[in-house]
Amino acid sequence: MVHILAVALSLDASAASHFARLALQCAEKEYPNKLDHVMNGPHEVQSPRALHPAFYGCYDWHSTVHGHWMLVRLLRRFPQLPEAPEIRRLLDEHLSEQPVAVEVAYFGQPNRKSFERTYGWAWLLKLQAELRSWDSPEARRWAQALQPLADTVTRSLSDFLPRQTYPIRTGVHPNTAFGLTLALDYAQAVPDEKLGALIAERARTYFAKDTEAPLKWEPGGEDFLSPALEEAALMARILSPSAFRSWMKAFLPAVKLTPAIVSDRTDPKIVHLDGLNLSRARCLYALSTALRRPVLAQLGDTHAQASLPFIASGSYEGEHWLGTFAVQMLDAREQRTALPR
Repeated sequence: MVHILAVALSLDASAASHFARLALQCAEKEYPNKLDHVMNGPHEVQSPRALHPAFYGCYDWHSTVHGHWMLVRLLRRFPQLPEAPEIRRLLDEHLSEQPVAVEVAYFGQPNRKSFERTYGWAWLLKLQAELRSWDSPEARRWAQALQPLADTVTRSLSDFLPRQTYPIRTGVHPNTAFGLTLALDYAQAVPDEKLGALIAERARTYFAKDTEAPLKWEPGGEDFLSPALEEAALMARILSPSAFRSWMKAFLPAVKLTPAIVSDRTDPKIVHLDGLNLSRARCLYALSTALRRPVLAQLGDTHAQASLPFIASGSYEGEHWLGTFAVQMLDAREQRTALPR
């Protein structure tokens, strides 16, 4: 049975409560679980919770990380949520010294160099950015506990990016533009000027000369990110307004898109297309602001409305992760509407 949400393109306390419940239902749900785990020997045949005591739920490591981001974001915005005590309990347990130390140690073991690179890394930094930018005693406590892992990821990213000669332009996890976008949020929140400068340099190196993006090739059948729009939204933050307008004219002079059709929300790959509609909307809101083109925000609303009602589909394939994309999208829409005209 499909549970349809009312399509209200704003994040109020009722919607926040709904999204929080989705994350809470899976943050401690260990199975089913898709491990990204290279075993160095029989001693590493362990359960997800033993390997990742901070981030073992929600089907895979990156989904539970960004589920924690969503819970922090919702608690920060709506501290009186009915789910707030449960959120605080979960964060107290997972974002504490001992489980985080195990996560740090995992990154340092042999054959872990590409573990969750760069999607999971970026979401970990996004989680820490949310904590570091929230001025509250509990957020400072959680941030202090998580900082060793954020430092580990920052070092890994800073080592990897100069060696990544070519960007990854897929519409799924390794997408370089999306990873840089979330990492930039962290660099600005901390702040980490060295990391921010590296991200800006890499973005220019990878994307500044791009022209004629093949938007008509999108989407791929399992995309949850738009390669063209993610790149454009990143460059809107990297370039000056005038330089960005010139770049965008050469890169993507016309944005003609229709929402992706999701034929089967019980299929773990096809349901990615719900995420695509939500992430496209997020990018379109950002581009509408950068280019002062309200029609792009309207197109964003069309995409949001195509998938937002189906976040709670009743199928774990989508429910374990789509709430994050919905909250991120609604945040972007609210930021746009809050700007002076």
